[in-house]
Amino acid sequence: MRKRLLLLSAYDAPSHVYWRHQLRNQLTEFEWTELCLPPRHFNWRIRGNAMQWASTESDRLARDYDLVLATSMVDLASLRGLIPQLAAAPSLLYFHENQFAYPAGRQRHDNIEPQIVPLYAALCAEMIVFNSAFNRDTCREGVRQLAKRLPEGLPAQLFTKLDAAEVLPVPVISAGDSYSNRAALPTDSPMEIVWNHRWEYDKGIELLAHIIEQVKQAGLRYRFHIVGQQFRHRPEAFEEIDRHLNEISARFDMPRGNFGYIEDTDRYQALLASCHVVLSTAKHDFQGLSVQQACLAGCQAAVPDALVYPEYIPPKFRYRTLKDSRQTAAAAVSLLRDIRSRLEDGAWSKIDLSAYSGQDLLNRYRNVFRFLINNPS
Repeated sequence: MRKRLLLLSAYDAPSHVYWRHQLRNQLTEFEWTELCLPPRHFNWRIRGNAMQWASTESDRLARDYDLVLATSMVDLASLRGLIPQLAAAPSLLYFHENQFAYPAGRQRHDNIEPQIVPLYAALCAEMIVFNSAFNRDTCREGVRQLAKRLPEGLPAQLFTKLDAAEVLPVPVISAGDSYSNRAALPTDSPMEIVWNHRWEYDKGIELLAHIIEQVKQAGLRYRFHIVGQQFRHRPEAFEEIDRHLNEISARFDMPRGNFGYIEDTDRYQALLASCHVVLSTAKHDFQGLSVQQACLAGCQAAVPDALVYPEYIPPKFRYRTLKDSRQTAAAAVSLLRDIRSRLEDGAWSKIDLSAYSGQDLLNRYRNVFRFLINNPS
């Protein structure tokens, strides 16, 4: 008889969807039940998910499960109180991100609730898991700094549990060896660069605009594909980016690259496979799924020498981040020039992501799930 797993995703952003689909599709020896809430109205989602689920999904929540797998947005402590049967199963809390490491403009210092709710969940969960060491370390440091601001600090047990947390990345699909048939880049052909991130300021839109502007000013034959998830309101810098891209296209009399979200998965994967470089300008990234997907499709990387990237991107594909964004852009453009020079020589470098895409990672998930199921207390 298959063990029953309940997966709870309270703010089901695309990376969270990708993660749960990967687990469900790859770990078929378990019987999965999934409850998810759409990724909008952030403050309400993180505070109200337990109340909403308890009122609409009480029957499914009260069933017998062998393991509860919840994202850190889930108010697990409240949900266990509202549905006492849930406490009978061991729970694993998975941090895709933490609310301590976002850029300053994203944080609301007068509202610490988005930081506190996951800590309640961490206290009641049997195991805590992060998708990267960067995520784990910035969360632990953020909790330490938060404790200094609170009248009575935070329980010692919380720090003990965070120190014992595991790192299990989101598994990434590999299409096989995408580098073996890569040819040298002709000197008169454009270098195809994909930027495949959310169209929000915390993905470094201003820096992206500076990079494209400097590419235009230097007369470099690069074609940019600006794709990724979009929202109703987008940063004004995209108007500037659009203008620069039109001017680059006109200068070289070449078609524009993609500009906008690509919903079709096959078309998106085909774009990644056709590009030479994946570019990141992120101000924060806790794993970098979009970069990893592009690298597995055969792209070289051009990413900040910061955040999570040093965990898997070699130094020769990282550019320095400086206080002045135009200087950082210059460092990124210099790296792009170096990459182009190597590609013209046919010197493609495979970025090793076996720790994120192999069976070993899935087996680690299996072992963690089985351990919790067999040792529930």
